[in-house]
Amino acid sequence: MNKVVSGAEEAISDIKNGMTLMLGGFGLCGLPEKTILALAASGITGLTCISNNAGVDDFGIGLLLRNRQVKKMISSYVGENAEFERQLLSGELEVELIPQGTLATRCMAAGYGMPAIFTPAGIGTEVAEGKEIRNFNGKDYLMEMAFDADFAIVKAWKGDSMGNLVYRSTARNFNPVMAMAGKVTIAEVEELVEPGELDPDHIHTPGIYVHRIFKGENYEKRIEQRTVRKQ
Repeated sequence: MNKVVSGAEEAISDIKNGMTLMLGGFGLCGLPEKTILALAASGITGLTCISNNAGVDDFGIGLLLRNRQVKKMISSYVGENAEFERQLLSGELEVELIPQGTLATRCMAAGYGMPAIFTPAGIGTEVAEGKEIRNFNGKDYLMEMAFDADFAIVKAWKGDSMGNLVYRSTARNFNPVMAMAGKVTIAEVEELVEPGELDPDHIHTPGIYVHRIFKGENYEKRIEQRTVRKQ
């Protein structure tokens, strides 16, 4: 089944106001930047965004925040975005901070069809307030619900028209677990090939999870904190 669409605009055509989106990436690595650009131009508002981080002021999810398109952020690290900080402190933005491992596992649970997970992370902190705690073998665990996202938006290095995806190095990050978890998964890729051209042993996300795929052009691939060795 060919899942190829013409571009990001077609891929997001049925995303509506108030929906919940998962967005892959770690820092600025592996971001679905072309889809985010299309969302920023779309005028869609009231979004809940599940992402490891909030991008920076002028790139990634930072563009959606700048446009006031995000109602709530669910993240584990948000320290590189001044606009995010301003909206949080002013009360304009709802924020749910989650331990990074819990964030990843709640994505994975959604993909696996599990309703909840139990984790020791967050016990005894504000993270546990109002949540169920169970004791297993003498140790307390916090019950966290699997995410319920309308769309998962990911970026891969290569993909084929069946939706099979291959990620490259650090860009693998949150993309595979999020690709499994959305009701509809959109993948943008740097290189789009025909079925059979990808080595089956190298496929990270099987096409069964991917509903739409398109080839992006002219990726920026920014570096969040450029550090070089002093001469």
